[in-house]
Amino acid sequence: MSLELITSCNFEKSASIIDVGGGASGLVDHLLQRGYSQVTVLDISAAALAVSQQRLGSNSAAVKWIESDVTAYRPQRQVELWHDRAVFHFLTEIEDRQNYIRALKHALAINGHLIIASFAIGGPEQCSGLPIVQYDASILSAQLGQGFTLVEERTEKHLTPAGREQAFAYFHFVRSASST
Repeated sequence: MSLELITSCNFEKSASIIDVGGGASGLVDHLLQRGYSQVTVLDISAAALAVSQQRLGSNSAAVKWIESDVTAYRPQRQVELWHDRAVFHFLTEIEDRQNYIRALKHALAINGHLIIASFAIGGPEQCSGLPIVQYDASILSAQLGQGFTLVEERTEKHLTPAGREQAFAYFHFVRSASST
């Protein structure tokens, strides 16, 4: 679903993209295969980043890898797409969410796209034994504050490795010039 939403943005192949929490995810593989040339993957886990780097082999040199907690991340440049497929919902403390949003607003260019996925209302209350926060469009919009326009919301039943279904939601926003 992330790849579908990214494709719907109709970016140039030179668009700058950051995948927050992308560690061992295969999304970076698909972005490189589609010709995107300015891809950054940020993850708190060096081990998760190493999994992707090993999987990509020599192609890993085409990616900027950042080991950092997103709540402490200080972007060096702006991006046209900020993608997060399951980090934000782990931020259960208000201060952590505020720091995440501060990094997001510093990194995401005006008219840039935000694609964020989280557990939906009615989904699990924990993931991997950790508490999470559930979101719908109105709750997430309130967290982001002014300056983000919702373009699309999609829901899906995510199937866990154990075979259980979980309510998951994807949100696509565009950052407007009025955000601060």
